[in-house]
Amino acid sequence: MSTVRQTETEDPVARRILDAALEQFTVFGLRRSSMDDVAKRAGVSRVTVYRRFQNKDRLVEQTLLRENSRFFQRLDAVVASLPTMEERVVEGFVVALRHTRAHPLFGGLLRLEPEVVLPYMTVNGGSTLAATVEYLTGHLRRAQQVEGRPDDDPRPVAELMVRVAVSFLLNPAGCIEMEDEEQARAFARRYLAPLLHA
Repeated sequence: MSTVRQTETEDPVARRILDAALEQFTVFGLRRSSMDDVAKRAGVSRVTVYRRFQNKDRLVEQTLLRENSRFFQRLDAVVASLPTMEERVVEGFVVALRHTRAHPLFGGLLRLEPEVVLPYMTVNGGSTLAATVEYLTGHLRRAQQVEGRPDDDPRPVAELMVRVAVSFLLNPAGCIEMEDEEQARAFARRYLAPLLHA
């Protein structure tokens, strides 16, 4: 599943539960949070939470997906005015690293509970990865049309870019200092942008 289910975005109770889950996970982390905690914070019964999200893993997944979707909107606003896809890829990479580190939930979990959040970004992160790849694929496909690029399937390039970014987020130590935005920008310009012509 690549996006938050339609019923969960339209259902005001589901939205309230997701809001409560975001607050709960941000303040207490995933390990110390239960479905009961989220239910209390949302002002609904435990049964109501389970009826809409089945289990904690599903609730965590949907909370992360919704935050991902919100990030895509902010990213679009930042890079929309840049004239070429190369520039949007470079700046998008830098913004994605900055946003994830600074985000109260994503950044907090990566710092405080990396071993707990890791499965949601790797082996159990299929829906988040798919949503991000789908988002980037759409942008690459539109750039092909607007900029007259070859009409190849952009999905493999999108997935490679996303996997590189996730790798740096999960393990930032390396020869490139990714917290230095100029170094991150130079890396993206040298190694990611050329993938558009691969």
